[in-house]
Amino acid sequence: MLTYPQIDPVVFSVGPFSIGNGSIGPLAVHWYGVMYLVAFIIFYALGKYRIHRGRHAGWETRDLDDLLFYGVIGIIVGARLGYVLFYKPAYYLENPLEIIQLWHGGMSFHGGFLGVLTAMTVFAWLRRKPWLEVSDFTAPLAPLGLAAGRLGNFINGELWGKPTALPWGMIFPHADDLPRHPSQLYELALEGVVLFIVLWWFSAKSKPRGAVSALFLIGYGLFRFLIEYVREPDGFLPELPLHFSMGQWLSLPMMLAGIALLMYSMRKPGSDNQNHGAD
Repeated sequence: MLTYPQIDPVVFSVGPFSIGNGSIGPLAVHWYGVMYLVAFIIFYALGKYRIHRGRHAGWETRDLDDLLFYGVIGIIVGARLGYVLFYKPAYYLENPLEIIQLWHGGMSFHGGFLGVLTAMTVFAWLRRKPWLEVSDFTAPLAPLGLAAGRLGNFINGELWGKPTALPWGMIFPHADDLPRHPSQLYELALEGVVLFIVLWWFSAKSKPRGAVSALFLIGYGLFRFLIEYVREPDGFLPELPLHFSMGQWLSLPMMLAGIALLMYSMRKPGSDNQNHGAD
């Protein structure tokens, strides 16, 4: 049995500051926000590596700059609105001003994913690049950023798992005194590290356009669906059909879309073979 290490979610804070007759602050930098920054840095570094290796014909560093810019906006806006709409629509309908209070927490991967899809669509249209070419370029760069996000969840001591008798069960004082699955670390390992290794290997050689994107959809959806069985469900949500969690219901269309896209991309493997891999 392990005990959660009680990591301070705040990296550092400054203030409060006096302004006239009032004050503002203190202003705090949270580890979760730092993990978002780490994710963007990883995405950019890996993307630059692939471009400089010459594995993506027609891509330049300025393309990566713009893709990251649109992606950052898409992730933040999409993740927040996804949480609002998928998890607590009634609450935020009554408290609309809290939607912009990101420091209170509440971000959804699936909402962020939809935001990224929107960002890629805008980028592809402006750059006049095929959408699947953009998604195939993006897919292998994303998992390590997802791992950073899950590390942020662990540091915050949130999204813990269900009770377990396994020797690595961890007590999260925020929850109770029961040893629980450290589901954040499971997601870090599977949705982050393992998925990155699989996609990097799979994209090392040319594949039909859309195949790398399809594998990302299938891989993430499958890992998330399975981990949800040991993750404590959100207590504020009603019981959903088939006893699936919200995360599982949102992962199902990802897997189905991935399977359909893989079948489509493999239909004529030699006709649209434009995904250049990276070593």
